[in-house]
Amino acid sequence: PALPDVHARLSAPGARVADIGCGAGWSSIAIASAYPEATVDGFDLDEASIAMAKAHADEAELSGRVRPEVRDAADPALRGVYDLVVAFECIHDLSQPVAVLRAMGDMAADDGAVIVMDERTADTFEAPGGDLDRLFYGWSVLLCLPTGMADAPSAATGTVMRPAQLEAYAQEAGFARTEVLSIDDPAFRFYRLWK
Repeated sequence: PALPDVHARLSAPGARVADIGCGAGWSSIAIASAYPEATVDGFDLDEASIAMAKAHADEAELSGRVRPEVRDAADPALRGVYDLVVAFECIHDLSQPVAVLRAMGDMAADDGAVIVMDERTADTFEAPGGDLDRLFYGWSVLLCLPTGMADAPSAATGTVMRPAQLEAYAQEAGFARTEVLSIDDPAFRFYRLWK
């Protein structure tokens, strides 16, 4: 609802959402629950996560509108069909974030929106870092950075992806502008990427 144009589109019959890196499906379920007219296609390359997402959609009685599948978001059949394309807390984990952002832009309809949510890091590095940045660095060293480096080549981003880094990735992926949305959350920052 903080984005009136997106809210209006998702409230209309036939709205389509792509949830990239959907994992266990909770974000897809939340969107489908909030917007009863929308269908949410969840994409992830991890088969175990998609199995969980399907089970969670069944439990939520949303399997008709939440459709998780193991599928590469760069599939040409997905181009230009979505009103909204989202990626929640996963871009920093990806070995090739630019390729994924490019695919997200391709998936969005001409007037569709692309939104990324990632950690609310400090804008720049400071020593000593704040409590949240220190927590993010811990996660990065122990989980996110090794995960992102499991496939080569890798951007090796890690959890502490500052706004300027996401903007650079988005620009390389072909987006004209990156907007930090005024959604107040203590741990997460929301970005809208404009084609």
